[in-house]
Amino acid sequence: MGVYLNPGNDGFARIISDNYVDKTGLISLINKAIGTTKNLICISRPRRFGKSYAAQMLCAYYDKSCDSHDLFGQFNISRDAGYETHLNRYHVIDLDLSGFAAGARKNAIPLQNIPMLIDAAIMEEVKSYYPELSSQKELNDCLLELVRITGTKIVFVIDEWDAVIREAKDDEEAQARYLYLLRGWFKNNNFTPKAVAAAYLTGILPIKKDRSQSAISDFQEYSMLDPLDFAEYVGFTEEEVKKVCETSGRDFAYMKMWYDGYTVGDCRSIYNPYSVMQAIENGKFKSYWKKTSAAEALMTYIDMDQDGLQEDIARLIAGESIEVDPDSFNNDVETFTCKDDVLTLLIHLGYLTYEEIKDSYGEDEVFTGLARIPNEEIRTGFEKLLRKARHKDLINLVRSSDRLLEDTLSGNEEAVAAAIRKVHDSEYAPTFYNNEQSLRYVVKMAYISCVDQYAKVEEVPSGHGVADVIFLPKRNSPLPAMVIELKWDRSAEGAIRQIKEKGYGKLLEQYGGEVILAGISYDSRSKEHTCVIEFMNKG
Repeated sequence: MGVYLNPGNDGFARIISDNYVDKTGLISLINKAIGTTKNLICISRPRRFGKSYAAQMLCAYYDKSCDSHDLFGQFNISRDAGYETHLNRYHVIDLDLSGFAAGARKNAIPLQNIPMLIDAAIMEEVKSYYPELSSQKELNDCLLELVRITGTKIVFVIDEWDAVIREAKDDEEAQARYLYLLRGWFKNNNFTPKAVAAAYLTGILPIKKDRSQSAISDFQEYSMLDPLDFAEYVGFTEEEVKKVCETSGRDFAYMKMWYDGYTVGDCRSIYNPYSVMQAIENGKFKSYWKKTSAAEALMTYIDMDQDGLQEDIARLIAGESIEVDPDSFNNDVETFTCKDDVLTLLIHLGYLTYEEIKDSYGEDEVFTGLARIPNEEIRTGFEKLLRKARHKDLINLVRSSDRLLEDTLSGNEEAVAAAIRKVHDSEYAPTFYNNEQSLRYVVKMAYISCVDQYAKVEEVPSGHGVADVIFLPKRNSPLPAMVIELKWDRSAEGAIRQIKEKGYGKLLEQYGGEVILAGISYDSRSKEHTCVIEFMNKG
């Protein structure tokens, strides 16, 4: 077994030895593409979403240098019609580009030289196993001859394919040389159809665009925006997480609250595999995402001064969904022409989840892309960085929100009403302020700084259009719970009565501490907000 050529199945054997969730169905999709013009596949997904696990699984399945029947016989792929046809039938070239990028950095080698390093590493290994190829001078010629003398094509498995693009974000020459390396393998009529059985590229970003076109246009791309048949293999599905929780004795409800929330294509509940397994092993539900290298870059993007970006970040933190047009994104981390490019990158990085909503206008169908923060884990990352933001508007919003919370806790009704009015008059207000839903939006934005001290739950009772916002203090917090009821052209006192009639809602049934009841109303004729606050104790 080699490092780059035919690496064997030891990696996958190690993976399945402990709490493995069966994702071998992915192999059947690759098998169906072999022998077709769709055999070049690029799947992008965020960090810690199992990219390397999938790559090692594919190496173990296709590698002709080993026998993987015992490894795969227990899993779903063994029941697939093409299982035996492709099992251990190909040469595999296995590359982790993050390793090459790290090695270049460590040894002070220019990133422009990475393609030559890759060529040399593969060439050396191929010739060590097949000495009869020693006369070959060019890698592609060497690989073509390998295929000829063995009668076996190659499956390329390239993990972190975009590492060079990200590392060389300011070096166009390095990016260009690397893309030419890939073109030489996968967009070359003298090589690709003769030598390549399939290629599986995986990374964080889709393939970089080059003059508005994909730099390697023959690849079938499946991303967080459009995963198609690969959606269920992006992360863990809800059923898979339920089974893991049952087996380990962990609380599924907490697992769902912390790590559910990604909509990926037609799959509406996709979980981050890394975080789920960390919670299973450690028995603690918290943000494991913040310990990844992905979290380090969030502050950079939050502070970008693209027009309207700060308002959208605030809306996201307040719990709203925002429209995003991802079409102009250049699939890199340095070219941002508008705020939509930044938000699209955050989707690919896993900070936001994306969903297309279909609307019909007569015979026409129009799709609107919506982005939101997916779950509690990611929300905590935004919350912690909210107070570190350097943008003036966000700083002022947080300061005003902190004061609003103090005024609410002290029962200062006039100050609360004035704070709500201030947000209504700001750039953060909705364009159309004409119903309780728009009032709810303003209230959520006004209380935005509460997110780091409270868990916020919204309830909209059927048939009434009434939007309750319930703030439950986070564990071990001395703060009281808050129930906010909103009224449009009706009295704030009536809002308090309605809270009492509802019995605080199901979420407060087990809560035994102090509760603040706040009724907030807006009179569309006088254009005035009013507030009534009462204190109750459920202990």
